[in-house]
Amino acid sequence: MVRLLAVGRMKAGPERELFERYWTRATPMAKQLGFGARDVVELRESQQSSADARKADEAAQLLAKLPDGAALIALDERGKPITTQQFSSKLESFKDTGKPVALIIGGPDGLDGSVRQRADLVISFGAMTMPHQLVRVLAAEQLYRAMTVLSGHPYHRV
Repeated sequence: MVRLLAVGRMKAGPERELFERYWTRATPMAKQLGFGARDVVELRESQQSSADARKADEAAQLLAKLPDGAALIALDERGKPITTQQFSSKLESFKDTGKPVALIIGGPDGLDGSVRQRADLVISFGAMTMPHQLVRVLAAEQLYRAMTVLSGHPYHRV
């Protein structure tokens, strides 16, 4: 299983269409490679009064939605930039140990430290600040690209 957990709702528009394109393209390969079901869980942004309280509230909600025994990949600006090959290898190693995989995208205030501490891998798509909807598109595209790498498809050029 691959689950994408995100704070905030993806609204209709070009970002959603692009997300759906990559998420849908990955489906046949994910099944063929043994990743099983994929789903998206969207959570509402916290209404707490301070940024720290919002992050803690959202973290509790996100972590509560993790599949049992999941390998957690946190997408965070403080994370390590990795290559697509490295990302593909990590996904494959999690799958080979029988762990479901969960990717987490925080809210506008970012991720609480408890999520990063729980994570098996904390990665960044770059040092620049990006809208969360674009991060979601990038996550879907990288999942698709990882599936192509693992299936030997020539989509990924090394």
